Amino acid sequence: MYSVSETRTIQIDLASAEPVYKQIVAALRTHLVSGRIKPGETLPPIRQLAVELGVHFNTVAEAYRMLADQGWLELKRRRGALVLDRETPRPPQKQERQTFAKRLDEMVAEALAQGLPPKQVAAALARMADDLAE
Repeated sequence: MYSVSETRTIQIDLASAEPVYKQIVAALRTHLVSGRIKPGETLPPIRQLAVELGVHFNTVAEAYRMLADQGWLELKRRRGALVLDRETPRPPQKQERQTFAKRLDEMVAEALAQGLPPKQVAAALARMADDLAE
């Protein structure tokens, strides 16, 4: 079973404008895409993860539901959230690529506006690109 307390890799910011459930979805999706959480593993029970993160259990339940709707999880009562072997989605269409590029531009602009040095942002993007190429 995947355990947040062992890896301490899900961090949420209660002061953020982004809802906590979306932060949880984004963190878990990052682990799913990277392979740190593998198909066949189970995620911690909703209440356990809620306690570990210090949030209401409905917040975690909503995050799990969203990941299930996206095809990452199978949710079963009393058996938890099972990670599925998700099929690779079809390549994005032009509009989806443009939307992605816009979101990436906005994220870079936000990082720069918060005072992160351009070289640090570029280095982070390069690391991510290298990780994807492996």
